Amino acid sequence: MSTKDKIIQTSIKLFNEHGERAITTNHISSHMGISPGNLYYHFKNKEDIIRHIFSLYSEHLHTQFLPIVKGDEALSHLSGYLDALFELMWRFHFFYDNLGDILSRDEVLKKDYIDFQAALLGQVREIIIGLREGGVITIDDEDAVELAHMLKITVSFWTPYIKARRLSGELMQQDIYNGILKILLLVKAYGTEQSIPKINLLREKYSELAQEAEPA
Repeated sequence: MSTKDKIIQTSIKLFNEHGERAITTNHISSHMGISPGNLYYHFKNKEDIIRHIFSLYSEHLHTQFLPIVKGDEALSHLSGYLDALFELMWRFHFFYDNLGDILSRDEVLKKDYIDFQAALLGQVREIIIGLREGGVITIDDEDAVELAHMLKITVSFWTPYIKARRLSGELMQQDIYNGILKILLLVKAYGTEQSIPKINLLREKYSELAQEAEPA
């Protein structure tokens, strides 16, 4: 792994553990055992690091949440989406926790985020339409847009909601699995008679994963 990639991965780790605002470039370089000058050779400042992390985040969404192709098994795609969503919410949870503040400090990133979210809404809508065409849900075009909004809102604000209700402010893997269950509940509300038993099996899967992830 290159030094640049190590800086990005270390930054994600420290931001998640301590909160993005609490971590400086000096913390990152010290944790890595490199000089601040070495870090600045690769990144101009912390905002530059965060922009690169956002690129990873957006790339994950674009590559893991492709629309369902006609003829594909829609429910298997749904399961794959949920697994990818868990990874996204867990790996980048600092970004959700402090989103407003991060964007307020970087106009370039804010514009990129707004443009990205507009494109993402269309992408999520296409996935919903694919689930409809695959017989998983029944939904009209207007409600498909609204469901896309609700799914995005749930993903974006689930982790800060959990952390705000916990004195320690700590986030655990079981919290992400419980968030996935909320996503499934939104989908189930539109489920067809044939798909609801299979959706319930997915809910059982993530319920079991949440229990397994509970601290001993």
